[in-house]
Amino acid sequence: MYSVVIPVYKNEGSIPLLVEALGWLSNQLSNPLEVVFVVDGSPDASLALLREHLGDNPFVSRVIALSRNFGAFQAIRVGLEHATGRFIGVMAADLQEPVSLMQEFFRVLESEDYDLAFGKREGRDDPLLSRLSSDCFWFFYRKLIVQDVPQGGVDVFAVTARVRDVLVGFKEHRTSLLALLFWIGFKRTFVPYRRQTRQHGRSGWTFRKKWNYMLDSIYSFSDLPIRLLGVVGLLGISCSAVMALIALTGKVFGAIPVPGYATTVIVFSFFGGLNSLGISTLGAYVWRSFENTKGRPNSIIMEIIDFSGTRE
Repeated sequence: MYSVVIPVYKNEGSIPLLVEALGWLSNQLSNPLEVVFVVDGSPDASLALLREHLGDNPFVSRVIALSRNFGAFQAIRVGLEHATGRFIGVMAADLQEPVSLMQEFFRVLESEDYDLAFGKREGRDDPLLSRLSSDCFWFFYRKLIVQDVPQGGVDVFAVTARVRDVLVGFKEHRTSLLALLFWIGFKRTFVPYRRQTRQHGRSGWTFRKKWNYMLDSIYSFSDLPIRLLGVVGLLGISCSAVMALIALTGKVFGAIPVPGYATTVIVFSFFGGLNSLGISTLGAYVWRSFENTKGRPNSIIMEIIDFSGTRE
C-alpha cells in the first residue's frame, strides 16, 4: 500500500479538486492508495468539505482533526504516525505541487535504490513578489542551515516506512522537519517539477511563519549565533587594542587634554569585547548541553549486511 499525508489548513477552496486529483492518482498506481488528511485546527470549512467529498472514492482515506493549529510540522508528524503504507508521501493541500509527483516518488522508492525522494523546483508560476520572498528565504536557509537543500527549497517529499519510523522517533517540538530529513542521512534523490499557480485562497506561509521557522531551524541545527558572538568579542578586543594604542599615543604627545579619557576608552573597549567573548564561551557550553537534551540518536543504522549478503 502507498500512503499520502496531507496537512490541511485554510484549504476549503481546494478540497473538491484535491479529492478528484487523488482519485486520479489512485487509478494510476499499481498498489492501493491510502490518504491521511490532518486538519490542523483550520477555521474554515475544510473539515466539513472533507466529510462531504470523502466517500465514494477509489482510495482509502482517514481524516484526523487536531484540536487547534499546532503548525505544519506537527500535523505532518501526526499524519506520518497514522500512515500504514510501505512508502509515504507528503504534499500540501493547495495543489501547487502536482499529485503526479507522488506517482514518481513511489516509482523511485519502489526500486529500493533510494530511501527519500524530494521534489526539486525547476520553476514556479507564482507572482514576482512571492518568488523573490521565497528565493530569499531559501538562499539564507541553504547558507545558514542545510547546504544540501535545493535552491528553490523543498515542499513535497516521500519516504520509506523505515525512514518514517526514524523521523517520528524524534520528540523535538520547535525544530525543522526539512533539516531533520537531511540530518538523518539515508539515500536520497531529487525529482524535478514545476510549481503550479495557486488557484484558491492565499498561502498561509506568511513572513512571520518563515521568520519563526528560520529561527527554529537555526537554534536547532546551528551554533551560528554563538560563533558570531565570539567573532564580535574578538573584534571588540582587537579594536580596543588599537584604540588603546591611539589613546596612549595621544596622551603622550598631549593630543588628548581631557583627564581620564584615554583610560575610559581603553577600559570600556576592552571589557566590552571581553564581555561578548565571555558570553560566547558560556553560550558554547549551553549549546552543547542543549544538544544533549534533544534526544537525537548518536547514529542511525541504515542497513546490516551479513557475510551471506542478507539484508535486515
